[in-house]
Amino acid sequence: MPAFATITPALPDGTHARAYDHGGTGPPILIVHGGLDDGSSWLRVAGRLSESFRVVRLVRRHYRLDLPEMSPYSIGTEVEHVLAVTGTFEAPAVIVGHSSGGVVALEALMAAPDRFAGAVLYEPPVATGDHAPGASDDSYRRAREALDAGRPGKMMQIFVSEIVGMPRYAGWILRPVIAVAPRLRGLAPRQLSDLDGLQPRLDRYAEIQTPALLLGGERSPAHLRDRLDTLAATMPHTEKLIMPGRDHNANSRSPGDVARAIASFAAKVQPDG
Repeated sequence: MPAFATITPALPDGTHARAYDHGGTGPPILIVHGGLDDGSSWLRVAGRLSESFRVVRLVRRHYRLDLPEMSPYSIGTEVEHVLAVTGTFEAPAVIVGHSSGGVVALEALMAAPDRFAGAVLYEPPVATGDHAPGASDDSYRRAREALDAGRPGKMMQIFVSEIVGMPRYAGWILRPVIAVAPRLRGLAPRQLSDLDGLQPRLDRYAEIQTPALLLGGERSPAHLRDRLDTLAATMPHTEKLIMPGRDHNANSRSPGDVARAIASFAAKVQPDG
């Protein structure tokens, strides 16, 4: 991986946030990655954006293997790390949140709206009713049982196929990969507990005044596009873009498409974009 400047602002609990600065001389863009990742899946998007913007990739607190897993999970702690990094910026940022990172981004927008000029929310799995994923769900229960039995590959197979709603072959492909990849085995338990941050919060999201681009893929699971529709009907200042032929992982598979969407939106909401 190329070397980037590391941003490590201190936090009151004695830890440090961690983010990687890709450089660039334009307005800031902060990328908040999704689950089972440390932000590296956004490398190619960040590289393209850094031609016109200062791009920073956060390593989410929950997916830092150098820090103990949060138990219980706290989205508030994740937001503290986001705000510690944006506190080093000289101008309001566009925050880009992918998947569960999009939920973290939504919470950051509520916590400190003055820090952000806009938001790109790429298929955040927001809770759209009065029910949040948890132990009462059969898929969640079986995934937890597999993890407790020391079978993280099976846990991720259930998670990807039944909870996320990806094709079943995607779960079968991922299962042996988890078995042979130490980093992914370490991240897998945190992927499951990430669900604890998906609480019903639409009433609060309706208060967000920050302009937002709701980004999705035509080939993503239908429930993720439905959740974008719900956000569009809930938040007052949104526009929606569904990328033709793309899915939930277009950041790694089609980085040019994702970068162009972010750059076009950022140029509108950041006065120097």
